[in-house]
Amino acid sequence: MSEYFTTVAKHASFAEGKFTKADLARGAHLFAGLNCFEPGQSQAVHAHDGADKFYLVLEGKARMRVGEEELDAGAGTLVWAPAGVPHGVVRALERSVMLVGMSRG
Repeated sequence: MSEYFTTVAKHASFAEGKFTKADLARGAHLFAGLNCFEPGQSQAVHAHDGADKFYLVLEGKARMRVGEEELDAGAGTLVWAPAGVPHGVVRALERSVMLVGMSRG
């Protein structure tokens, strides 16, 4: 495949100790990656001052946080965090695969 096309599934990997991350695409103004979680794993709540971010849950289910809101997000759920708003994966409830996108200002 060229640099402009990829198959997401070939980038998915899982580890016992910590969630995994893989870059899918990285440009001057946009980043797309893949985060893979085993049940019970998490991503610390954090914020990006200069970038909006989204997670699209492709498989599984996880408790997500954006600002003060938390929701159990399953496959097909888009979670969006505007620049500066704290967000993260509180806890993966099932083995989960998430497409992650971030804009850069």
